[in-house]
Amino acid sequence: MDFLQPTTLDAALALKAERPAAVPICGGTDLMVDINFDRERPEATMDLTRIDELGVIERGDDHVWIGAGVPYLQILAELAEDTPGLCMAARTVGSPQIRARGTLGGNLGTASPAGDALPPLVACGAVAEVASTERGRREIPVRDFIVRPRHSALEPDELIVRVRVPHARGPQQFGKVGQRNAMVISIASFGLAFDLEGRTVGTGIGSAGPVILDAPSAHAHVEETFGAAGLWDSGERMPDGVAKRFGELVGEAASPIDDVRGTARYRRHALAVLAARSITWAWEEHRQTKGSAA
Repeated sequence: MDFLQPTTLDAALALKAERPAAVPICGGTDLMVDINFDRERPEATMDLTRIDELGVIERGDDHVWIGAGVPYLQILAELAEDTPGLCMAARTVGSPQIRARGTLGGNLGTASPAGDALPPLVACGAVAEVASTERGRREIPVRDFIVRPRHSALEPDELIVRVRVPHARGPQQFGKVGQRNAMVISIASFGLAFDLEGRTVGTGIGSAGPVILDAPSAHAHVEETFGAAGLWDSGERMPDGVAKRFGELVGEAASPIDDVRGTARYRRHALAVLAARSITWAWEEHRQTKGSAA
């Protein structure tokens, strides 16, 4: 196995164009496990840890750019107000040691529908920026990034550069169910993001389909109910039954399978519970904030 270690993004892209089979590595929290258990033997690995550009967080007027090499601990330390849903997910990733090494780009690049960071990114409409020497830079919505398990929309000569995450426009939530409380792959996970300005709800469903899914019917149910009742303006308590129905529609939007971690039926049930709790907590957070402001 060859070991490549570029120090600039241009050099890394040139190497990737020359050797498209080279596997990028930054935190190594997924790839090194596969190598250690002999599940994968790439012909070359490309260490990206010396590329400063990949470790930068930049704030724009309505968004934040998170470099592909930014670890979860840095996200937690710097982005709690900008991207609360992503930070909630970051807290559930592995152990403190894993959070210190694992990166947002790695979670995307692994292309697993169980990736903890992905549901909140889909819920808020995040976009990944990728680059190659031939095509330059292009953007891929995170919801479209995984095309099937362990396969992404990246071309063989492309690398993930950074992710554009909109600033939170309302409360956000994330929850997951696993076989224990920590250091575990999720059986099901769910991200939610309110956009109080646009009066919309975003969702992201993980570990319950071949890709990260959303729940359009659940969005429509809440948006129409809130609109008809004038809740977006009043901030009054959510009517009885809305959260429960929202959860049911999220469960119906999933496409789970039976496997060693859980059955499809259990995953749908878990998602319904997670979604109902998430929207209840998020709306109560909004009501409390609105009350404090008044």
